[in-house]
Amino acid sequence: MRLAGRVALVTGASSGIGRAIALRFAAEGAKVIVNYLGGPDGDPKAASRKADAEAVVAACGGPDRAIAIAADVSVREQVEALVQGGVAAFGRLDIAVNNAGIEIKKPFLEVTDHEWDLVIAVNLRGPFLVTQTAVRQMMAQEPLPDMEARGKIVNISSTHEDIPFPQYTAYCASKGGVRMLTRNLAIELSPMKININSVAPGAIATPINQSVLQDPQETKNALSEIPWGRFGKPEEVAGMVVWLASPEADYVSGSTFYQDGALALQVTQY
Repeated sequence: MRLAGRVALVTGASSGIGRAIALRFAAEGAKVIVNYLGGPDGDPKAASRKADAEAVVAACGGPDRAIAIAADVSVREQVEALVQGGVAAFGRLDIAVNNAGIEIKKPFLEVTDHEWDLVIAVNLRGPFLVTQTAVRQMMAQEPLPDMEARGKIVNISSTHEDIPFPQYTAYCASKGGVRMLTRNLAIELSPMKININSVAPGAIATPINQSVLQDPQETKNALSEIPWGRFGKPEEVAGMVVWLASPEADYVSGSTFYQDGALALQVTQY
């Protein structure tokens, strides 16, 4: 088990790619902090997310192996409480995965200030806050004796950090920001022996793409742009994240790894 003895935080881990990463981390021996977005008492969506997160904890092996903690990653106080809660439960933090993200489809001229700010807050401010808080914890604790790296940061970006996606301008801008956040921090954090990389999924079969998957014509249109000829699986993204979080990738930092069935190459060749 490549992550035995490690403690990992995964944001937005109640479903989709985050869920797959949390489960794979647990299978590789890590203890997992399962983050999810909370909400006011009585909010059915918040209750559903909490139930999903608790189901992930159970699938990871129960409270000895995982803990679910609600936090809005765009709010510093909640991020700090998230990290503190995980450390209180498991004693340390070695890996942080910035997976939480949102997208809003809308023509650019119709995007409101609130919609722009919301996407940037979750997708770009969130990784900034989580990474800064996680690195402070990693530097404050004793490194594990079998680790060259003091810590690992993995950002879940998107193939749209590089290729345009009309009607998703805020999303593309946020992911482009994640790309430069990753590259810049690779230089700043390397002397601390903390590496940071991004995984850039393309079209993955997750709840965020459910409307496309349920529409035969939309599915056909999407597949026509993917040379590999299918949607990706959350478990495939999780496999790449595990490698980046493991000692096998200690000498890798500042890179983006595309998992898109060659979608980016197909779109940009023109």
